[in-house]
Amino acid sequence: MKQSICRFLFYRLMGWKSEVTVPIYDKCLVCMAPHTSNWDLLIGKLFAGANGITGSFMMKKEWFFFPLGMLFRAMGGIPVDRSRKTSLTEQMAEQFRRSKRFLLVITPEGTRKANPDWKKGFYYIARGADVRVLLMGFDFPTRTLSITKELQLSDNVDECIREMKQHFKQYTGKHPEKFAI
Repeated sequence: MKQSICRFLFYRLMGWKSEVTVPIYDKCLVCMAPHTSNWDLLIGKLFAGANGITGSFMMKKEWFFFPLGMLFRAMGGIPVDRSRKTSLTEQMAEQFRRSKRFLLVITPEGTRKANPDWKKGFYYIARGADVRVLLMGFDFPTRTLSITKELQLSDNVDECIREMKQHFKQYTGKHPEKFAI
């Protein structure tokens, strides 16, 4: 029932399309860009629900106040305290190792504002957990959500980020001025 409701909302009511040409693995990290709007979360969750995909996402802890916190946790949200210098990457890698199925969506930009200095945490999580990295792009003008590339991690994190940025150039977020490569 939930899947048909999500399918109706995502494909019919909102008019989105999806293009998925790579396998969605039981354990994988998904890097999503451009992240320029709060709508990205809702659209991504509707896509996942419409396609029977269960995924988690990290979000700053300030959003986890009552009653939103309960809703975000139910949706797979993981609160992140950015003021603490704990090893979040190691915690997420451990979550992957403990789980039989775990899909984590990360926005490498780390914010909805224009930020050309993308975060490297996705790389260290994926390397630490030995999981695949898929790239998911939002294109608002065509209303298309695409998962068409698996990023092959090299030993050079900066090279991986350059490759990701090159891939995401083809997508336009809801607020294009907030996307910086």
